[in-house]
Amino acid sequence: MPRRLAAIVAGDIAGYSRLMELDEEGTHARVKRIERDLIQPSITEHYGRLVKTTGDGFIAIFDSPVEAVRSAIVIQQNMSGRNAAQPRNLWIEYRVGVNLGDVIIEEDDIYGDGVNIASRLESIADPGQVYISGGIYEQIKNKLVCGYESLGDRKVKNITDPVRVYRVLPDPAAFRTRDRRGTVLILSMSIVWLGIAGAGLWYWLPHGKPQETSSILVLPQTSKAQLPPPVTNPSTQASEPSRPAVTTAQARPQTQPAPSTASPEKQAALQNAIPAPPTSTIREPQMNMLQGGSFVMGSNDDASEKPVHQVTVKPFAISRYPVSVREWNQCAAEKACPFAAAGKDDAPVTNVSWSDAKQFAAWLAGATRKPYRLPTEAEWEYAARGGTHTRYWWGDELQPGIANCKNCADLGAIEQPVKIGSFKPNPFGLYDMGGGVDQWVEDCWHKNYQGAPSNGSPWLESDCGSHVIRSGSWKNDARYVRPANRDSYDTNVRYPTHGFRVALSP
Repeated sequence: MPRRLAAIVAGDIAGYSRLMELDEEGTHARVKRIERDLIQPSITEHYGRLVKTTGDGFIAIFDSPVEAVRSAIVIQQNMSGRNAAQPRNLWIEYRVGVNLGDVIIEEDDIYGDGVNIASRLESIADPGQVYISGGIYEQIKNKLVCGYESLGDRKVKNITDPVRVYRVLPDPAAFRTRDRRGTVLILSMSIVWLGIAGAGLWYWLPHGKPQETSSILVLPQTSKAQLPPPVTNPSTQASEPSRPAVTTAQARPQTQPAPSTASPEKQAALQNAIPAPPTSTIREPQMNMLQGGSFVMGSNDDASEKPVHQVTVKPFAISRYPVSVREWNQCAAEKACPFAAAGKDDAPVTNVSWSDAKQFAAWLAGATRKPYRLPTEAEWEYAARGGTHTRYWWGDELQPGIANCKNCADLGAIEQPVKIGSFKPNPFGLYDMGGGVDQWVEDCWHKNYQGAPSNGSPWLESDCGSHVIRSGSWKNDARYVRPANRDSYDTNVRYPTHGFRVALSP
């Protein structure tokens, strides 16, 4: 029998018997649809092979442990988004285990301790979670951007030696490998020190003036960048020598939305590279000022893009390009962003979560004293359409060489997006508004536009686990680069095709 070293992914649905008892035919149909539309494509996209399905589970093998864990994360996060539209008792949640081992390969199955350990990890995983073995952890710990929690050595059924187990954390910033006893000890010490600090503060405060002490507020150091910065008038700021001067007419913000008949030429004339203050050393994104107005949002191409509805957006500026590696690394150099991006300076930054993008916008706002933010979903589509009403901004038919997507350009197989601005801009002078990198927007994910705001404001919830991404990427086909196309991803999870651009209120 041929043998090989492989990363094995085993998945199984938690509470499958209960779901079948509630709705046998409906559950069966949903599971088959998930296997067809999510599990099989995710495994294939990450260079793996689906070995078999088992009714309520699956087994896959990968040459790369990194791609195996990435695939598992994608499956879990997409399942989280699908479950959001279902009542809690109808959620389909997978437990996933990933192990590295030597296996026996047959045409339609695989065998060996490596497979058994992956299955055992799956069986002890919590619903919606990914558990990995120590062998997988050692291979991916410095290669994959996510967090890990060490669960120690576990004795699993029919395996002689204990298995070192790690839980993959959905929050990339939560890199924890210490054991639970250490966590409890640190928490206890923190409580003690907080008590001592509180007693000391009470002792030194002037107790005779309660009206003064009641106004004391201790803020985290990072809160300064999160506070709304004062809006400066762009017309009073000095222009950088390398950029054209901004006239008063160009810089003056519009107080009312322009009529929907505004031509693309008029919109393009309002392009405005917002200059940095003379004392700033921050390289700011180049911004195009858009007049705003009414447009028809959505399409009938997909259920998530319905109903088609009219939206009016106020004047705003949006960055001419997606945020680049160079711009991102300014934030990273000041320890305000969580990681330094790799790649060429003029490439778009990738592998960014929604929370990362928000962190960059807050840092940029604080550093420049301007109200930088993520664009709303309505603003993004308005800007991407460029005043047009066709399927793509250039027309109804796909044209080669217009956008950076899998079947949009003759670029061959590439692992990274090309540099920003490599393709023609749309009628508003904006580059890569379709293809290149997926782009985060401010809005929480909703499965359609029922109840969506019509004034261009972000559609938010008090606690949303996923946010909207737009544009499609260099790895997606042409249907993703349509201005109306929308998708979602988990708020705190990074993915190699995800980037963003920023917006600016007048």
